[in-house]
Amino acid sequence: MTKKTHKPIVAVIGRPNVGKSTFFNKVTGKRISIVKDLPGVTRDRIYADAEWAGHNFTLIDTGGIDLKSNDDITKDIFKQAKAAIDIADVIVLMTDGKEGPVAPDYDVAELLRRCRKPVVVAVNKIDIYDASKAYDFYGLGLTDVYAVSCEHSLGIGDLLDAVVVHFGERVELSTGESRSIAVVGKPNVGKSSLVNRILGFERVIVSNIAGTTRDAIDTPFEYAGRPYTIVDTAGIRRSRSVDDGTVESYGVLRAMGAVRRADVVLIVIDATEEISEQDVRIAGIVHEEGKPCVIVVNKWDAVSDKDTYTIEKYKAKLAEDLAFMSYFRCIFVSAVSGQRVEKIITEVDTAYQNAGRRLTTGTLNDIIGSAIATNEPPSYKGRRLKVLYTTQPETHPPTFALFVNDAGLVHFSYRRYLENCLRKSADFSGTPIKLVFRSRNEEK
Repeated sequence: MTKKTHKPIVAVIGRPNVGKSTFFNKVTGKRISIVKDLPGVTRDRIYADAEWAGHNFTLIDTGGIDLKSNDDITKDIFKQAKAAIDIADVIVLMTDGKEGPVAPDYDVAELLRRCRKPVVVAVNKIDIYDASKAYDFYGLGLTDVYAVSCEHSLGIGDLLDAVVVHFGERVELSTGESRSIAVVGKPNVGKSSLVNRILGFERVIVSNIAGTTRDAIDTPFEYAGRPYTIVDTAGIRRSRSVDDGTVESYGVLRAMGAVRRADVVLIVIDATEEISEQDVRIAGIVHEEGKPCVIVVNKWDAVSDKDTYTIEKYKAKLAEDLAFMSYFRCIFVSAVSGQRVEKIITEVDTAYQNAGRRLTTGTLNDIIGSAIATNEPPSYKGRRLKVLYTTQPETHPPTFALFVNDAGLVHFSYRRYLENCLRKSADFSGTPIKLVFRSRNEEK
């Protein structure tokens, strides 16, 4: 396999509420991090690709570090920030120019000096550009100090110039386009534990407090020589249970966005609970977005009174509740014990490949022709639907255009019949498919 230059990694580190996420969003050009004027909003590492002056790199946003706090969540945030420091090539230490250097800044600076990596200090919130206001921060013992206003995009170019100077070449583990996997579900079904088990290390904060994951967290990894990105998301509760404008509401929006940009979605369900209306609603979101998916039934080890028929009974219940997505693939796992977790990526690959399946025009017309010969379309007011020919213009999801004499004659039940015939003729399990009917005069 051909190797290529790996994009350097830049980690943004600092105490809470100094503007790390605002900087992250400005540089990446996307509103990925939650930006809100509350300390501690960003709690995990967030990745995104960025570019400056011809240099491509990966930027990591992190939660605010408070080395003196004994709070369990704060300790977990530090653990994630420390992991970002460990993998980074260059570190941006974000500080608050309005407050000046304070004790936590010195604590973080001391930590970064010990890591022996290039560190560039950003003195933020200097809205009227005046580099002299950054001089006090030389007392942190770090030599690259730049005054910036992330909110008003002042001084960021100079800061990035200093960052890219430190870029060296690293080698990527593999080539090929990364496959994105979004992990969604209700709060507290074990999404973060499942992500950690798949990655093989403690990547995201795991807590038995529902709603611990607030952001959609992207983590690149490699499995069997192929690059992937897995996206852990906030638990999606019923909309009436989430207050507008809260941090949780932003996290839910990020989860929805993660579904839209994912290649495959893992819908996680708690095996110890009844399949709920919200589980079905989340599956419906994924279905409406046209995304291939795998139903991951987690905590299977905690299900009591299992026998050889328990899985089949559960599948039957899923088929009943998810009748609108009868194509689903499912797997029964335990994030705690690791049971069958190693098979999840295989299921992901199968669903993705099926979403990319393309049938030749000849094959398609044979399938549809045979279906019509077996079950002729019903007539309506003396007119009968005629399918002139069929093509497949798109994949992901597979989309079939059927050119007919009159699209108004297509009944929902016959549309479903033709979809079932296509599914019987080719493996489209794990992915929705679209049938688009065009009247003859709409062919262009």
